[in-house]
Amino acid sequence: MARAQSNRRIAVMTIIGWTIGILMFFPIFWTAVAAFKTESDAYTLPQNFLTTPWTLENFAIVQERSDYVRYVVNTTLIVVLSTALALALAVPAAWSLAFTPVEKPTSRLSGRAWLAIMLGASGACFIVLYVNGWKVSNFFVGFGLLMLVVIPATIWVWTRNTPGTLLWMLSTKMMPPAGALIPIYLIFNRNGLVFADWGIVDLREFNLMDSLWGMVLLMTLLNLPIFIWMLFSYFKEIPVAILEAARMDGASLWNELFRVLMPMALPGIVSTCLLNIILTWNEAFWSLNLTNKNAAPLSFFISEYSSPEGQFWAKLSAASIMAITPILVIGWFSQRQLVRGLTFGAVK
Repeated sequence: MARAQSNRRIAVMTIIGWTIGILMFFPIFWTAVAAFKTESDAYTLPQNFLTTPWTLENFAIVQERSDYVRYVVNTTLIVVLSTALALALAVPAAWSLAFTPVEKPTSRLSGRAWLAIMLGASGACFIVLYVNGWKVSNFFVGFGLLMLVVIPATIWVWTRNTPGTLLWMLSTKMMPPAGALIPIYLIFNRNGLVFADWGIVDLREFNLMDSLWGMVLLMTLLNLPIFIWMLFSYFKEIPVAILEAARMDGASLWNELFRVLMPMALPGIVSTCLLNIILTWNEAFWSLNLTNKNAAPLSFFISEYSSPEGQFWAKLSAASIMAITPILVIGWFSQRQLVRGLTFGAVK
């Protein structure tokens, strides 16, 4: 009886899994079919996938109107450089959190006291700016106001225990991206609206808008919390005794990280990098708002075929297929490694 119930459960779960998979894949299937239809056939309802003629003209028109290769190169550079930079920052951070954890907060101030300190510092900064007409003409005054806001928050984070630090990192991903759009836009577009000529430093001409390095830094910072969280969970599965044995054998911190820890956590590191690649490749919100031509990735390439005059479904579908094909190929060939890394340490 138990065997029959087990087989019945497997059959039911298999049907549910295939149903969910088909439902999730159907939009991609519809997009792929529309990409090979003419505009008139793509608009026709109900769709007839078999009798209407198929064509490749949409892909030719998209390639003629847009430099597809340039968008792929921009996306690849942003993905590779941001992943490498995030990995370089996340490995030491995750190692510190996993193997030298802080059990208790190092500050005796309560959360309400810290909140009052940070709100008071921010209020004082805004009062000074308001009195001066929201203009800062002295470099040292501007730097002092910046430190007035940054230092209390930095000290609060520095004095948290390990679980509190991890929660704070994850909380940075909880705010909707639109909530941070204005300040990030102003930081990228430093054209005199934010920084004036202070005599010592003139940042009026400094501009990250529509630049590859600006997008690399932004993607690194956006995905760094997920990077650290995942690497922390993988590093925690590695016995501390192995690292202690390496230290007893005379291994330096550099050798401990790169010759002992990283080879043992390689499946987790690879899966984390693959996840970061997928997230960065598919990022659309920041790409559409902070790029225009020089550093525009594939998400911007797709948006070119959505205009106020109307939706060109066939060409938009062709552009979408051209944009997702590289990451689909990467995901297909790396799915075993991705699953292996995501389940790393799950079975004792």
